[in-house]
Amino acid sequence: MIENDLAYRPCVGIVLIKKGKIFAGQRLDYKSSAWQMPQGGIEDNESPKDAAFRELKEETGIKKKHIKIILESKNWLRYDLPEELISKLWNGKFVGQKQKWFAMEFFGSDTDININTKFPEFSQWKWMTADQLINSIVPFKKNVYKKILTKFSAKLELR
Repeated sequence: MIENDLAYRPCVGIVLIKKGKIFAGQRLDYKSSAWQMPQGGIEDNESPKDAAFRELKEETGIKKKHIKIILESKNWLRYDLPEELISKLWNGKFVGQKQKWFAMEFFGSDTDININTKFPEFSQWKWMTADQLINSIVPFKKNVYKKILTKFSAKLELR
């Protein structure tokens, strides 16, 4: 594990909740059947909160009017990429990601979700329980998912 902050890509993650279940999307660009929560990089001069709203819109089509931020992680959580992925992602500049996480409540209807965006990232989506999501994520992200869901679950009614 590299301890240099510059080696970790700054990123946000979104725990999007509706009636105690969590939004998960299946990635288009990976051959595995893994699912994940919306997430993405923070652009230059962008706050983590603004990045979270932008990434959610870019990946799910969900507008700000349909969500409310409930919680924000105090600390950055990190994960390392498997060795074989480092050279394939982000031009080999990063060994992993450091993520600021947001829990958001979704007030819209499922018809307000559109994963067929300008640059689609998901092939399909569904609402999952926390356990289903943990069992469906790629192994190298599993610890981060467990940590954030544990931290947030004390204040959220997750199933």
